[in-house]
Amino acid sequence: MDNEQLNRYSRHILLPEMGVEGQEKLLAAKVLLVGAGGLGCPAALYLAAAGVGRIGIIDFDKVDASNLQRQVLYSTADIGKYKVDVAKERIQALNPDVQVDCIRERLNSDNALELFSQYDLVVDGTDNFATRYLVNDACVLTGTPNIYGSIFRFEGQMTIYAHPEGPCYRCLFPEPPSPGEVPNCAEGGVLGVLPGMVGVAQATEAIKLILGQGQPLLNRMLIYDALEMRWKELKIKRDPHCPVCGDKPSVTELIDYEAFCGGAKQEPEVEEVLPEDGIVQLDVGSAAKMLEQSEPPTLVDVRTDMEWQIARISGARLIPLQEFGERWRELDGLQDHPIILQCHHGMRSYQAAMFLKEKGFNTLYNLVGGIDSWSEQIDPEVARY
Repeated sequence: MDNEQLNRYSRHILLPEMGVEGQEKLLAAKVLLVGAGGLGCPAALYLAAAGVGRIGIIDFDKVDASNLQRQVLYSTADIGKYKVDVAKERIQALNPDVQVDCIRERLNSDNALELFSQYDLVVDGTDNFATRYLVNDACVLTGTPNIYGSIFRFEGQMTIYAHPEGPCYRCLFPEPPSPGEVPNCAEGGVLGVLPGMVGVAQATEAIKLILGQGQPLLNRMLIYDALEMRWKELKIKRDPHCPVCGDKPSVTELIDYEAFCGGAKQEPEVEEVLPEDGIVQLDVGSAAKMLEQSEPPTLVDVRTDMEWQIARISGARLIPLQEFGERWRELDGLQDHPIILQCHHGMRSYQAAMFLKEKGFNTLYNLVGGIDSWSEQIDPEVARY
């Protein structure tokens, strides 16, 4: 290290557990952040400040106004820019020692193994089940520890997966929940400061693993309750029958994780009928044309009343999914009339469509991408959240 670095990292070097040798380990380390959102932002800032020499960031998203409540790398002026580009600029302004790899693409089964093999650690800041299972399996297959975090409303979780001495994500969750069963932050909300707490904890664990110091968060999961301002610790353990990290693994290569988690294709271009359920997956462009017809289909919004207050598509009628069991009869008489079901992203509306199909409704459409895609592609006056 040169004199400038000795000065920059002097507070680290003073620590007996760190010293010059420890700081040099950090400067030589390579950490990949999967996601530059609520968790990735604080993790990136503190890993960069600590002097982690190479930080990769994979994210295909652009900054949106709804991100600014919690994603602290970005400002109002960054709206519309790619997150990875802004993140690189902020990180290198904070610490020019850091090499930042901008990976402006979607993580998938084709690129994950090659990408993960280039780094010492992965910090998982994803917000959907398909990518969490992908990250987990790729980490196990490449032998890369996965520093996992998740947030929802007022609660955060954190642990280390895919480490030789601990479990993987599938040990705890062998199967994903049904589509739409667990809302994400965009649907259920999240306290703005919560990802800061969890993301900084993830950065802490990354630094400890790099240094080989302290007690890593192995075989333990921390659960943070912001309302109670309390951390709770749960004991977790490896499942010898786990299909990925068990004694006789059956998953030895990456799979189609969207299909595994029961999701629709992420970027449908035309409407298509799912062969088994008969529900038409409708893109927003086709939906807009249908709604302009002289006899348009009925548009049913199945989001919560709170979401309805934030944004709505003109002409839609609100029947929240949690009230569908009692209120579906409001649609009685429309069994042979086309109905478009719509939510935030298309998961809850698919559940509603399946429910109506069982009740004898024959012409059902699920709006893929939901009101979020409608706002992005059809009507920017509809607020995004």
